Amino acid sequence: MSAPSLNDLIELGAISEAQGLQGQVKVRPHSSEPVALLSSKSVWLSLIPRRDAGVSASVEQASLTQYKVKSAKMHSGNVVMALEGVSDRDQALALKGARILVARDAFPKAESDSYYWVDLIGCNAINLQNETLGEVIDVTENGAHGVIAIGDAQTKTIKYLVPFVKEVVQNVDLPKKVIALDWQSDWQ
Repeated sequence: MSAPSLNDLIELGAISEAQGLQGQVKVRPHSSEPVALLSSKSVWLSLIPRRDAGVSASVEQASLTQYKVKSAKMHSGNVVMALEGVSDRDQALALKGARILVARDAFPKAESDSYYWVDLIGCNAINLQNETLGEVIDVTENGAHGVIAIGDAQTKTIKYLVPFVKEVVQNVDLPKKVIALDWQSDWQ
């Protein structure tokens, strides 16, 4: 099976260490609730660092290796995975630093009023005065809540960092790719 396009794969974490002697790997998830990572039946690994400017997309695409997931569970804030074909500690250690990617269409269906952050990227942000604030460029977590970066998607220039909390986020319309925010255009 050929690798899906890099545009169809979402990075969910990175292998930080081997776990035990049986070839399991410890994954540092990018989310505090790694539902998609825990439920994935297969993952793609890339040993090329994230956003390496010196690496072309075709080289990164060629570097992807697919692994079937035998098991995945939470352990002390990390995900411990057993991957088919990785059967001892040395093989697991060789994967240290690999980025873990999953096809977006393999994610479990989100519950109503829940969103995968990756689906918010590309949405237009407007405020209650119907002013366009920009496009959602990135979504991160600061420990207390999510934060959406809004700005110019072409230049990746961030204009606003907005807390993704119910007091600010008034409505998310994923089919229309619009997020309504209680946020003033002159707030920085």
